[in-house]
Amino acid sequence: MQVLHTKNELISLIDSFKKEGKSIGFVPTMGALHEGHLSLVKESKKNSDVTVVSIFVNPTQFNDAEDLKRYPRTLDKDVELLEKTGCDVVFAPAVEEIYPEPDTRKFDFGYLESVMEGAKRPGHFNGVGQVVSRLFDIVRPEKAFFGMKDFQQVAIIKQMVKQLNSPVQIIPCPIVREESGLALSSRNTLLDDEHRKNAPHIHATLKKARGMASSLSVNELKKWIGDEINRNPYLETEYVEIVDDTTLKITEDWKEPGTKVACVAVYAGKIRLIDNMVF
Repeated sequence: MQVLHTKNELISLIDSFKKEGKSIGFVPTMGALHEGHLSLVKESKKNSDVTVVSIFVNPTQFNDAEDLKRYPRTLDKDVELLEKTGCDVVFAPAVEEIYPEPDTRKFDFGYLESVMEGAKRPGHFNGVGQVVSRLFDIVRPEKAFFGMKDFQQVAIIKQMVKQLNSPVQIIPCPIVREESGLALSSRNTLLDDEHRKNAPHIHATLKKARGMASSLSVNELKKWIGDEINRNPYLETEYVEIVDDTTLKITEDWKEPGTKVACVAVYAGKIRLIDNMVF
């Protein structure tokens, strides 16, 4: 496995793979890797000749300077984990490699960025568009693999690929959970013992809500989910939405066509966790 830090090294290596007719699978990450990330690497290895994983904490997608500072950085441990999965190339650039000058591009994701994460974290998805498009330009993958925990982000990236007329195929992969049901997230490492012990209540609530969907209206169920999560003194709901799985349009009535997904953002102390479940 090769660990590279400059885009010129990576571009030259990708050129040599392409000359050999090899397909490139790509897993963009911000590091602090866990089994969820590793499941994406395994999926890439099944579907590509060469798997590239980037580790880069992207400053342009944080709208909170404290959150950026707090985000876990564990490069040496990440490289060890990736070696065990059979990853081929790790790209761990400095900020100057990705942004030699400020990125002033503005993406317009329309309605997709106006709800949920987009509404609560202004500028977040523009930063995601900036970094993912830059990484796609450098890595030039045929396929890129993203976890469905970041459900809205997957919809945004698909839209970005369409807007830029990019040939990259976006492959969404299932959420990986702890035995307790807690969705794996790099932020879980920041939880103290009590909050970590109580965080699985989020998934348990969504699971229970899915079984109640036939007996409550959409708005009644949303209220119930929020109240039930907040019943736990270690958790505080920021939002609950039930949306169409493709358009992210907020559902008003169960009779509306399309698959419904319940999405939540919850604070466990100072740590913000997101989760979702298909209903």
